[in-house]
Amino acid sequence: MKMLRTIFLFLAVCMAVSVQARRIVVYGRISDENGKPVELATVNEEHTFQSAMSNLKGEYEIRVSAPGDTVSLVFRMIGYETRRRTLVRPSDTVRLDIMMQSVNYMFQDVEVSDTRRQTDGMQNINASGLRFNADPNGGSVESIISTQAGVSSHNELSSQYSVRGGNFDENSVYVNGTEVLRPLLVRAGQQEGLSFINPDMVESISFSTGGFSVSYGDRMSSVLDITYRKPKGFESVLSASLLGASAFIGAGNDKFSFSGSVRYKTTGYLLGTLDTKGEYDPSFLDYQTYMSWTPNEKWEIGLIGNAAVNRYSFKPSDRSTSFGTSENPHNFKVYYEGWETDRFNTLFGALDIQRKSDAHTLRFNLAAFESHESESFDIISQYWLDESSNDGSAMAVGTFMQHARNRLKSDVIQASLRGTHSTESAGTIGWGLEYRHEKVSDRMSEWEMRDSAGYTLPYTQTGPMEMIYSLKSDQRIGNDRASAYLQDTWRFMIPGGLLSLNAGVRGTWWSWNDELTISPRLIAAYSPDWNENFTFRFSTGLYYQTPFYKEIKDTVRSDGAYRVQLNRSIRSQQSLQFVLGGDYDFRVYGRPFKFTTEIYYKKLDRLIPYNLDNVRIVYYGENCAHGYAAGIDMKLYGEFVPGTPSWITFSLMKTEEKIAGRWLPRPTDQLYNFSLYFTDFFPRREYWKMSLRCTLADGLPFGPTHSGREKETFRAPAYKRVDIGLSYKIWDWRNHPHVYGKSGFFKDAWLGVDCSNLLGINNVNSYYWITDVTGTQYAVPNYLTGRQLNVRIIASLGK
Repeated sequence: MKMLRTIFLFLAVCMAVSVQARRIVVYGRISDENGKPVELATVNEEHTFQSAMSNLKGEYEIRVSAPGDTVSLVFRMIGYETRRRTLVRPSDTVRLDIMMQSVNYMFQDVEVSDTRRQTDGMQNINASGLRFNADPNGGSVESIISTQAGVSSHNELSSQYSVRGGNFDENSVYVNGTEVLRPLLVRAGQQEGLSFINPDMVESISFSTGGFSVSYGDRMSSVLDITYRKPKGFESVLSASLLGASAFIGAGNDKFSFSGSVRYKTTGYLLGTLDTKGEYDPSFLDYQTYMSWTPNEKWEIGLIGNAAVNRYSFKPSDRSTSFGTSENPHNFKVYYEGWETDRFNTLFGALDIQRKSDAHTLRFNLAAFESHESESFDIISQYWLDESSNDGSAMAVGTFMQHARNRLKSDVIQASLRGTHSTESAGTIGWGLEYRHEKVSDRMSEWEMRDSAGYTLPYTQTGPMEMIYSLKSDQRIGNDRASAYLQDTWRFMIPGGLLSLNAGVRGTWWSWNDELTISPRLIAAYSPDWNENFTFRFSTGLYYQTPFYKEIKDTVRSDGAYRVQLNRSIRSQQSLQFVLGGDYDFRVYGRPFKFTTEIYYKKLDRLIPYNLDNVRIVYYGENCAHGYAAGIDMKLYGEFVPGTPSWITFSLMKTEEKIAGRWLPRPTDQLYNFSLYFTDFFPRREYWKMSLRCTLADGLPFGPTHSGREKETFRAPAYKRVDIGLSYKIWDWRNHPHVYGKSGFFKDAWLGVDCSNLLGINNVNSYYWITDVTGTQYAVPNYLTGRQLNVRIIASLGK
């Protein structure tokens, strides 16, 4: 009996070991509802740590232990519904094909669909609800870009932004594959017209703060890539507010689509909150159209046209500014006489032809840009500066006389041919050939005279009278640029996960000085199979900023006046970049969140220093500096309130350049930058919603006007601003399904109220410098707009 018991026990142990040691191989293909492969999907066994990941064809294979009769597998991919499958008493080898349904998350008119892992240098920003944001520029795309990590904007009147220590000129903007340009003479935010990007026509937004591929051109800081949408039926959006109005109409089918939009912007109501009072008459108007024709599955032809007429007129009357501290307050009073009239008119057209097949794409693009710009003003300013605490005696009394007659015309023609080819063994190969011809005609005549206590500055006892600033220029240039790039993208499995690589090289030739630059770049991303919530990225490369026109203007002082000479020996600025970052996706109370961090370092060489006044950039005109930019960007994105997208960003940065042996902070240097974009709705009241934008950014360096960078030793106060908007749906077609016999023709109508600068903070934009007879200078702050209300109405039509 004992022997029998021993035998039975031995057999039971053997059977248990056999069951525990049993290995099962499950393989198959993961596809979406259209039968296309789902790559990078993770497959996990619920009761063990075993996992696998699908390849580029959607194929997967996982080996699991089967201690019991069942094996439970979970299939996950961001942007798709999670699938679970339980295999009962499976054989040793099982084929299991899975179809994953894509999902769309609707966030109160902001739709984020098919969110994928970020394995390249671009992040996707889907913001179709821009028109509901509290934005003085009318819900522009740039208002959302300025809240991203690493991006900074210190002027709500301007759509310009700086990225990781770069200036406005270092940001490239593409619309449907064509780079768009902007006027060159604009010197103040209130002169800016409408942004080229029309938010009513946008389908997708891609943005990179650095480390982008060679397919994008010669800029050192960022890329904003916009794709316009093609309507599939009739649709229209009408909007009006105290700051302007717009009308959009679109129609289309599977073959042809048309979009057209007229926008009008006037900021006179908002400019009334500035310290300088007078007759503001800004008028900005543009028309934009996009047409697309798809004769068959292989061919697609698109056409974009834009015409903008921007006019800014101003007759100042007086100004009163109080500044200083409670212990040392100052009052600054100015009486004006004169006028200013500026015009910035642009034309743009682009033809885009694409031919697509299963593995190959060819794209030809031809575009033209023309601008006519003029800036004219004659203004006399008589000022009085005193201390509030004294007996009324003046600290400085004087007169300014400012004159300008500036004219600029620019013409740019560009053509490109690009291709992509998908292969089984060599990955996805991309290439491109680009050509651009530029012509600029520039005539400048401006001067400034200062008088203090009856003495003309600069004061001289002998010799002729001199202006404190005088500039004349008459230049005409024409040059050509040619560039080519080649890149390859691979994705392959390695032990522990999936590795994505993008390697390429870009070459650019510039006829101005016969310069040739070579720019190699590398982007790598790793997705571990031990946790599908993590994605790690690294990018590096050499980026060049080829001068356009402003950079080559070398201003030289001679006989008390400045004149412009063009620098033939100037070279492209250079930036060697290293970016290390990652994403972590997680859920809190069932709601999706993502935390992103990137650390970067940029070694800057052959820099062209510049002075920044408001939004005007004045370059030195020579490569006489080198420097660096380093920092860390963090962003938390998610549904803080169920069903609405929000994010918080925080950045730390330091950027300096060395000029004449001295290290100086660059004009865009700021230690910290915090941004909050928050959307909300009232519980069980979907007809109400709210948007909130908050910004807290360190102040920028500044110094006296018409002086060198070495005198920019001061630091402006921090930029602090809160904008809030509240919207109510006053009409919903679902409650009125039959209007004029057409079901749902009138979709909805919204009434909104925005409060700009909710806290009424006086943010400093620039400084008004006055000089007494002894040469002592005083910096009087030019404050930005104050608290202001705006009322808007938006109506949507269509089936």
